[in-house]
Amino acid sequence: MQGTRSRRTEANGDGAPSWADGEVAGCDLGDRRLVERLRILLRQLGAAIGQPLPLACQDWAGTKAAYRFFASPRFGEDAVLAGHFTATAARCAASGAAPLLVVQDTTELVYKWAKPGGRVGLLKRAPVWRRGPEGGKAKPFTQCGLLMHSSLVVTPEGLPLGLAAAKFWTRSRFKGTNALKRHVNPTRVPIEEKESMRWLSGLRAATALIGSPDRLVHVGDRENDIYEFFCAAAELGTHFLVRTCVDRLAVAAAGAEVRTTVGAIMAAVPPAGEHTVEVTGADGVVSTARLELRFARVRVLPPWGKQRRWPALDLTIIHAIEPGQPEDRDRLEWKLATDLSVGSVEEAVEKLRWYARRWNIELFHKVLKSGCRVEAARLRATDRLAKLAAVLSVVAWRTFWSAVVARAVPNAPARVALTDDEIAALDAAVPDKPRPGAPACHGEGSAKTLGIYLRKLARLGGHLGRNRDPPPGNTVMWRGWSRLADIALGQSLARRSG
Repeated sequence: MQGTRSRRTEANGDGAPSWADGEVAGCDLGDRRLVERLRILLRQLGAAIGQPLPLACQDWAGTKAAYRFFASPRFGEDAVLAGHFTATAARCAASGAAPLLVVQDTTELVYKWAKPGGRVGLLKRAPVWRRGPEGGKAKPFTQCGLLMHSSLVVTPEGLPLGLAAAKFWTRSRFKGTNALKRHVNPTRVPIEEKESMRWLSGLRAATALIGSPDRLVHVGDRENDIYEFFCAAAELGTHFLVRTCVDRLAVAAAGAEVRTTVGAIMAAVPPAGEHTVEVTGADGVVSTARLELRFARVRVLPPWGKQRRWPALDLTIIHAIEPGQPEDRDRLEWKLATDLSVGSVEEAVEKLRWYARRWNIELFHKVLKSGCRVEAARLRATDRLAKLAAVLSVVAWRTFWSAVVARAVPNAPARVALTDDEIAALDAAVPDKPRPGAPACHGEGSAKTLGIYLRKLARLGGHLGRNRDPPPGNTVMWRGWSRLADIALGQSLARRSG
């Protein structure tokens, strides 16, 4: 039986070196065979992005092995991602001394087939309007699934280096938060008893993993406007950049006794300069918006119910607001808080651009859900779905990374992202497309750059590569990876039969 399994693995090409080797090197699942199965699954799912498990595994033996892997009680999703976390830390260490942005966000993984009372936990409850003979009527509808909170490390140029932390959870019951607000002030509830604790957990996990707290800037949206998060970052010696939604208590200067709010202080600050951004309206028309920049150092006070536990903090507040109300769209208004110092308009614009990189976590979740189709999985238990989502998160990161790395470091060697078999398959399937003024490439594929081969990969996915076409995105890249896997397999079979 062992010989049969080895021959099958060799025939599928799973024994050859691949990108998955580096993402499982730091895994400890209690058995080396489980680690090998994880490596095979990463390679199979990466070669069949968006396809169900039976199609990716190709036969009943491989599919059954995958089902047993996800059903194993010997490890959880944290152990599945441990190797990827280690690889992320290595990539961060190799990226130099520049700042690194750790962007956090939460997404919902909805499984429409799951019913309340089953083995998949609750996600949310929402009214659904149904039309009838007596008019519209709202009926409660309960969705089941998982919540996933991700911490993605991104360079200031936008290159995703990998996940630094991830948390999966589900709800056994709804806590009635809106009803609770009528009896208890939410600000008086300890953060440890709230789901908001996930932001602090991601902060601590990412800081401990990368190990250079002063180099990290943790970026979050308005849901991350949590005073305990600011204090935790100060305790760890790391930095944060958060979009605010709360007009917090503040004093105008250190030592002042008159309390006011951050909004009142910033309203008295004169504009320091302007910044222009391009905005796409609902009709697809691109226009230019002019933002007035204000920034000031403000002493921010903790909420009333937490002033005995948490100290006051000196933060930099940045407001970038359009002076008027546009006619055809919403007014742009960014209000950011950071512990970093800002002394000029250029530094304020830099922080705005850093916050704009928060969109990378949205793109990562899009690849996970639309490309890898994690919500189409049919595994029937929460723990199994979480392990599958962890495996697909590594595949989604690699797909997202490949769409960005060609623009970030186009002159890097092709073997940074591709194996020798994949390079040979691209050379055979996609002929070189000469560019005006560019020298012709001859000889082995190793002489060609990563940018050239990733453009070939994008052409496999449907990117035309015309002069005025935008750079290839995630969709064409995951199509290209799937087609490349089929072409490489065909070449491998042809060599064996010849």
